[in-house]
Amino acid sequence: MRVRVAVVGAGFAGIAMARRLDAAGESFVVLERRPGIGGTWYDNRYPGVACDVPAHLYGFSDIPHPGFSRVFAPGAEIREYLEDAAASVADRIMLSTRLEEAVWDGSRWNLATSRGDVVAEVLVLAAGRLTEPRYPEVDGEFAGPVVHTARWDDDLDLEGARVAVVGTGASGLQVIPEIARVAESVVVLQRSAPYVLPKGDRAYDDAEISLFRSRPERLDALRESLRRETDEVFDERAGDARLAARDRALAHLAERVPDPVLRAALTPDHEFGCKRVLFSDDYYDTVRLPHVTLVPHALTGYMPDAVVAADGSQHEVDVVIAATGFHTTRQPYAELVTGRDGIGLDQYWSQGMRAYASTAVHGFPNMFVLDGPNATLAHNSAVLMIEAQADYVASALPWLEHGPLEVSIEAEQAYVEELDARSGPWTSGCHNWYVDERSGRQVLLWPGKAQEFRERFGHFDPGPFGIDVTDNAESTGA
Repeated sequence: MRVRVAVVGAGFAGIAMARRLDAAGESFVVLERRPGIGGTWYDNRYPGVACDVPAHLYGFSDIPHPGFSRVFAPGAEIREYLEDAAASVADRIMLSTRLEEAVWDGSRWNLATSRGDVVAEVLVLAAGRLTEPRYPEVDGEFAGPVVHTARWDDDLDLEGARVAVVGTGASGLQVIPEIARVAESVVVLQRSAPYVLPKGDRAYDDAEISLFRSRPERLDALRESLRRETDEVFDERAGDARLAARDRALAHLAERVPDPVLRAALTPDHEFGCKRVLFSDDYYDTVRLPHVTLVPHALTGYMPDAVVAADGSQHEVDVVIAATGFHTTRQPYAELVTGRDGIGLDQYWSQGMRAYASTAVHGFPNMFVLDGPNATLAHNSAVLMIEAQADYVASALPWLEHGPLEVSIEAEQAYVEELDARSGPWTSGCHNWYVDERSGRQVLLWPGKAQEFRERFGHFDPGPFGIDVTDNAESTGA
């Protein structure tokens, strides 16, 4: 198969890119290893899965969805939304198709997939960051099921079971209250207490949904209001408002957990914003229940019928739920990609992922990465970033008539140095999943507001790619 553009991944990023290419009349294919559309929202089906970003902001700007049932959409509704959004390009999405290798030969990308070869002028990696689950690596063996939240077993019956949940990150806080509703007992193993703010979730009533349907301008206004308000939250994560936000989180903890011993165990020991700040309306109430035990220590081992914590305590359980996140700073797809001069992307990223404008990588001509290095947010909707990156790539394609596009090492290095200088709030004060342990660099977050990124990188600038804009403006129509 020969196409102009090969896109890897059919989650938010891949669908956004496919829709831009379709609008431009480009020849393309989307390769998706899963049997369905949705990316992380296809994988994550655990009880209670939902988004922490308001539903009407967590979607494409040109595809409003007035029918979301809650302020924060459940995962199944997001997956359905993405399936609908992809309808116009579904005939060019190859499901159950795994990328096995991508090699640049000097003029094009040669892709080997599980369903045959693809030749493309441009490669867009839109596989995201949350693709490969991280399982606990501890001594011993557990005889019962060990299920990761991102690989949920729909046949798993937790009614009356003794369950251990490992991890109190975003997925842990969502799944623990749901498990506690049916399990005989729940043991929560907490390596590090998170800051938790009330989520304020609720169902939309019929009148609100009807209003959104009949008055689309009201929904547009809500989205814009949410975008502005949520972008201001950046100052609470990395700016001057951090202390006030921390005090709100601690006040929420004090209000919901009166027991001083339990409250002390739930009190974070790191700076506010250094780790992901979480939202929940029922987590603190759940850990107070008599059949729920909080163990403020990491999992260190398995016994055939028990989990062992770092304090030496042993807890007999029937099932282990691993809410332990993903391999984030070292992406599996990088091992499959070979660029100019035979350099592998994983090798090039050995000291941390890097990309100019969070999108283009030196040494890898005609390749773009969406939702990859420094392209997500700790405070706002990642879809805002994804749309800007898709616009960047789409506006780069006309410049290909002048030859392969490869960003200069100088431009990439200057961008990396800028991000490093702005990443202090995440590189000191705690251990988090944004920082590459090999280099100590923060490689996942854009250390600014979404609007800044959209204004700077929502369109292609040929200068960093060694193209003289003056000489080429007439021929490209720029």
